[in-house]
Amino acid sequence: MIAIVDYNAGNIRSVQRAFEYAGADCLITSSPDEILSADGVILPGVGAFRDCFGNLEQRGLDRVVCQCIGKGMPFLGICLGFQMLFEYSEENGTDGGLVKGMGVFKGAVRRFPPGMGLKVPQIGWNSLDRARDCVLFDGLPTKPYVYFVHSYYVDAKDRSLVAARSQYGLLFDAAIARDRIFAVQFHPEKSGDVGIMIIKNFLKVVYGV
Repeated sequence: MIAIVDYNAGNIRSVQRAFEYAGADCLITSSPDEILSADGVILPGVGAFRDCFGNLEQRGLDRVVCQCIGKGMPFLGICLGFQMLFEYSEENGTDGGLVKGMGVFKGAVRRFPPGMGLKVPQIGWNSLDRARDCVLFDGLPTKPYVYFVHSYYVDAKDRSLVAARSQYGLLFDAAIARDRIFAVQFHPEKSGDVGIMIIKNFLKVVYGV
């Protein structure tokens, strides 16, 4: 069973449908027991950092996610579910302040700077530049195209975490991987055949096949 963490975030049903299409048995849940007993865990996310992280904290699910990662459970963070793993975000900070994240990994979530001549948010297809080998990208082209929707990007402090980057005015971290922990800025569930292959590769990690 794949647990999709439910903390009132958007886009959760499309994640469920994509994983089920790839052959997974999925459960959308906010139950700590169900999440911690799952074979693999997905943390999706669409929306504002402060609100979404507040919802996660209010339900105690930030601690549950940290437990899952600490136990080495197969884990995939998507979009905001990627960003919230880091220490803080510039999004929704009051008076130029910062909004804290889970701090699983060191680094910040930063806004695309103005004056690049590009629309923010980035909405649409963009290619990935692989930084190193990663099982999520097995069987994919050298520079696969995936679908992004975001105004902020991750700047990971530990560069060994970074599995792929993408270019949008600047080079930003688009995917991280460590052991069985993965997180991506793009949306696999919206990325067509490439996204389904990424999901299937994650399921191979979950089930060891």
